[in-house]
Amino acid sequence: MSLFARPHYTSEATQFIESLKAKRPELDAQQREGRALLWEQSVDRDWNADANEGRVKQQPYVYQTEPTLR
Repeated sequence: MSLFARPHYTSEATQFIESLKAKRPELDAQQREGRALLWEQSVDRDWNADANEGRVKQQPYVYQTEPTLR
């Protein structure tokens, strides 16, 4: 036996998640569907390039609306 061996430990959070998934097996599929709504989308590179071309350069100091007179 190793000097640094520890008994099997699972946190309360892990136990809660495992019990929740055991009670509701459809939860994994629902999570994947929800993630697909926001994160698993393809990128339209043409639209992105057009949007970047149409950007207006921002002034160095955003709140200054008129040039200063010296």
